[in-house]
Amino acid sequence: MTFGMDSTLYLKLSALMFLEFAVWGAWYPVLAARLLGPLKFSGKQTGWIYAALPLACIFMPLLAGQLADKYVHTEWILAAAHLIGAILLFIAAWRSDFKPLFTTIFLYSLCFAATLPLVNSLMFYHLGKNSVDIGRSSPYIFMWAPIAWALAGYFLTGWRWVFKTAEQGRDCLILGAVLSVAMAVVSGLMPSTPPANAGGTPIVDALSMLHIPSFLVFFLISIVGAGMMQFYFLGTAQFMQDNGVAGKNVPASMAIAQAVQAAATLLLLGWLVANAGYKWTLVLGAASWLVLYILYVIPRPPAVIVISQAFHGLAYVFFIIAGQMFAGKVAPEGTGGSMQALIFTAQSGLGLFLGTQLAGVVMDKFRVGGQFQWRQVWMVPGAIMLACVIALLLFFRGSL
Repeated sequence: MTFGMDSTLYLKLSALMFLEFAVWGAWYPVLAARLLGPLKFSGKQTGWIYAALPLACIFMPLLAGQLADKYVHTEWILAAAHLIGAILLFIAAWRSDFKPLFTTIFLYSLCFAATLPLVNSLMFYHLGKNSVDIGRSSPYIFMWAPIAWALAGYFLTGWRWVFKTAEQGRDCLILGAVLSVAMAVVSGLMPSTPPANAGGTPIVDALSMLHIPSFLVFFLISIVGAGMMQFYFLGTAQFMQDNGVAGKNVPASMAIAQAVQAAATLLLLGWLVANAGYKWTLVLGAASWLVLYILYVIPRPPAVIVISQAFHGLAYVFFIIAGQMFAGKVAPEGTGGSMQALIFTAQSGLGLFLGTQLAGVVMDKFRVGGQFQWRQVWMVPGAIMLACVIALLLFFRGSL
């Protein structure tokens, strides 16, 4: 193919990326409707179930990365984790009490959290063998993540129209389980990805990178930036409705971010990394969230709020995905899985969990008479992202 890999490898890696995020997108965005609706869970109970995955991402990626780098083929771990995950999702679909459901979802999250960094490390391993420029090739694979997330949601919507399964809402868990089985099969068909089995302890070698000031800055800002993303996820839907966007139009309006994410991953990410470097790519990503929150704060018509969703898509590509690419680039020899695990721990573990807690506190503080004071809410992540942009400019070099 023109971007540095053969067609068979591209199709396999693309299928792996697609199914990983299709599984996630099948249940994660809509499970809350089942919890708050037919199961009558409280907001606190719902929050704990949604905290299960970030909690698992704090430590499980590190364990999985160590196993993949030192002991077990990456594709075997992926297949086993998704097969066990499929069973747990089927069980969760018929759990209706909080404690059993939380326990099942948490056990599932341990399995899924193990797979997140390994999909990336497997991709980088094989691109490293077949491409002189990972930054040029990987966006063609990364682009399938937002496409899969969106298509899983659209498929579930169509299923509900035809079969009328929305009332109980367990269909999202069943769809996730079916896709997990497919992911296990595809994982087993991946090219052999053996452990490097280099000397030392891979996770310790990856953690030792934190002694390098520029990498430490990158790691800390990854935690903070990913955390501020939770303000967007927790608040945007209600913010739109409070500012004149009809509720029925909110999902499609927010999907603009995913459309832009897919296009930017395919058309801009590789070019920007190659021509501007990782420092300016990450600065642009953090600045995109800053622009989004500025637009949320200033007076504006509803149409501007809808259009501004594009900035979240750009931020995700140029900050989250570019950050994962940078971690793969600077990983010491034999620590590919552990380095991806470290960045997922920062972004999807510590970042999402702490960001969720902060967003909840801030939104409660600025809620008066049942109404959110949105200007004050959005000023908090806006100010923090401004600090992140300044810190990247001053302290991050983009190379080690």
